[in-house]
Amino acid sequence: MAEEKTLMNKIGDAVGAAKEKVQEVGASIAGKASEVATEAKREAGKAATVVERKARAAKVGTEKAIGRAKRTVTSKAKAAKAGTEKALGKAERAVKRKVKAAAAGAKKAAGKVERAMAPKKRVAKKKPATAGAALKKTVAAAKKAVKKTAKQAAGAARKVAKAPAKKTAKKATKKTARRTAKK
Repeated sequence: MAEEKTLMNKIGDAVGAAKEKVQEVGASIAGKASEVATEAKREAGKAATVVERKARAAKVGTEKAIGRAKRTVTSKAKAAKAGTEKALGKAERAVKRKVKAAAAGAKKAAGKVERAMAPKKRVAKKKPATAGAALKKTVAAAKKAVKKTAKQAAGAARKVAKAPAKKTAKKATKKTARRTAKK
């Protein structure tokens, strides 16, 4: 029996040693598994960070592009508006200039007519030989002056009646409209 006990002891010792070995292997496997899990978590975190960074960069890029486009559109609209306002101002000034010139011409013609119709001041001249000759000379001069001023007044009135200011203003606005349409 003593032999059996020693065999049993040996078997028990072998079982105990095997248990310890299994525990060590189990602990080793558990440690390696936790290391692998930690490494996997770390890699997943890195990947998430990279994706997040790229998404942020893409968002910033699109915001910049949108801002650039908005500024371009705004500046082009401002330029077009300024161009039309400039053309309108030019047309208005041209119309005013033509109206002023026409009014000045009419005023000048009216003044000439008025002066022609007014009685002439007598200037000391040589007395003609006869009173009849003097009368004929005065009447002829008055007729000539009236004809001349009437002719000038009619010409000025024709110019005013044509209304060149309207035509010029139309031309100026058409030109600027074409220019802005091309841009």
